[in-house]
Amino acid sequence: MKTVRGIVVTGAVAAVVACGVAVSLATAGDDGAPKRSAGGLPAPGVMAHPDQSPPRERIAAGRVALSAYFTARSVQRPQGDGAVAYEWSLLNTTTGRYRKTDWAWLDVAPGMKTAAVLERNLPVDRIGLLNLATDKVERWIKVDRGVGGVRFSPDGKRLVATAYGRDPDGLFKDASYRLNGKKVPGPKPSRTGFYVVDVASGRADFTERPPRKDDRGSLSRGGRQDFLWSRDSTLLWEPWANKTGKVFYDVAGKEVPVPEREAKLGSPGALLSPDKKLVTGKFAGDDGQIVSEVLDASNGKRVALVPGQQLLAWADDDSLIAWRCDPLRCDPGKGEFRNQLVLVSLDGKSVTPLSGFRKADLHYSGRWTPIFSRR
Repeated sequence: MKTVRGIVVTGAVAAVVACGVAVSLATAGDDGAPKRSAGGLPAPGVMAHPDQSPPRERIAAGRVALSAYFTARSVQRPQGDGAVAYEWSLLNTTTGRYRKTDWAWLDVAPGMKTAAVLERNLPVDRIGLLNLATDKVERWIKVDRGVGGVRFSPDGKRLVATAYGRDPDGLFKDASYRLNGKKVPGPKPSRTGFYVVDVASGRADFTERPPRKDDRGSLSRGGRQDFLWSRDSTLLWEPWANKTGKVFYDVAGKEVPVPEREAKLGSPGALLSPDKKLVTGKFAGDDGQIVSEVLDASNGKRVALVPGQQLLAWADDDSLIAWRCDPLRCDPGKGEFRNQLVLVSLDGKSVTPLSGFRKADLHYSGRWTPIFSRR
């Protein structure tokens, strides 16, 4: 996740969020391509609640909606161990309201009819398919090896469930490191592989894929090392310290070359517009500006600067959802963390608040992170 004027995670939380959650901000189902909105007008179907943070009622714009959000906090366990505990709030599509849940991990399918859910005490031996209209689990998919993360493919037909030998969000005394001069428990890599699950039939095929080693033969320190889907739902990938920031695999676990289109898109979290012509870039503010860049997906050249610290989702081809701090109170190191969800037009002329402001305290345990899904 980004630091200056962005979404920042700290301490032990950063160790597990870096791989598993940063990319979760990408919109589920980026390959759905509705028609361009007429005349570049703001996205239709805007549902905004600028007085609510965290939101209690549905937030949406254009092709996407805020389907869930989570908070994360460090908790202590016996013998000096700990964990990062996530609390998820999920949209009930019947009531249009967000409800706190007791699920340890979840992901929402494109179309927002179903969520894949995992129970507490990860890793677990079953995956629930939850109906978002009723809040009821309609089906359980049993697995032989414990899983700790799930992600729907962009077409919604398959799940990848990452398997672990221990809690991927656990923090362990015997893996301690120094943070701000203090010794704190750290994560342990324990990934064993992944299941590719056919949602319709429930068939789950397992492939061994332990934690990847770097060029020196060392394992990553991260505990959560979830696999994610490529934009066309054919390949899997994980973040890696290479030129593209990703390593790709086929669904049988064999490493494959980075697809040409993926290589052109820059950072791992870059979001492709519905018409596939544009891609989100980095924060680009200078001299107090609060703007981020939008790039031509074919050549990586900047085509626009839009208001916002971090671009989170495409509402349509002409507008995006972003985090933005109050320009009058956006002081580096302080006011920059007091930000709200906004809908911004590509030409930068329209800014519509969607949520209330998050508390300015970066270390606040109630700091919420949104998940957007295609409606």
